[in-house]
Amino acid sequence: MVKKKKTKKTKKIKISKKAKVKASKKIIDKKNISQNLDEKPEIKKIKKQATEKKIYNLKDFVVYPKHGVGRITAIEKAKIGDIDIQFYKILVEKEKLTLTVPINQQSKLRPIASINQINKCISILKTKPKIKRTMWSRRAQEYEQKINSGKIYELAEVVKDLNKNTDIIADQSYSERQLFEKAYERLKSEFEAVLKVNPEEVQKKMDKALGRVKILETNE
Repeated sequence: MVKKKKTKKTKKIKISKKAKVKASKKIIDKKNISQNLDEKPEIKKIKKQATEKKIYNLKDFVVYPKHGVGRITAIEKAKIGDIDIQFYKILVEKEKLTLTVPINQQSKLRPIASINQINKCISILKTKPKIKRTMWSRRAQEYEQKINSGKIYELAEVVKDLNKNTDIIADQSYSERQLFEKAYERLKSEFEAVLKVNPEEVQKKMDKALGRVKILETNE
């Protein structure tokens, strides 16, 4: 006769509902702790106060940083694909250039300076030039950045720092003279637009502030 093997009876341990809940909570807590350690802390950005977009009108003067003062000659619409785009046509007379700037990208533009800002520029032109003791190539790069920044005070600083109080070419290197003339003409064109006077009057005003008038008078 074949003896039947006795199978061991496994006792079923009854786990109470409370114990199950506690165990599941511990597992969830452990997961949360590990996730929190892995995750980077969220940095909440402070919302900036909404600012109104500047609306420019036809014939308004504006400043495009890389090209200087221009005048809005037209406000036109165009359809690109399914999107209607409105843009400004800006004539930069000094450079004989017409720019097309979409209205939704008008952050690139700024309105021309106020009379108070022009007066402050004149005060800047009257101060002594600050010349750094660094290589010219580095200084030239800094001057170029200031000219193209579109900031009128920085433009006035470049004119003041590169002013030699003379028109004699030998007193300036070619690159110095180029940068000076570029900054001078940019500033002069904004003075003309704000003060609404002829170029000769603006030049006299700027040259007087720079101390260039005395040099011209002695040469005469």
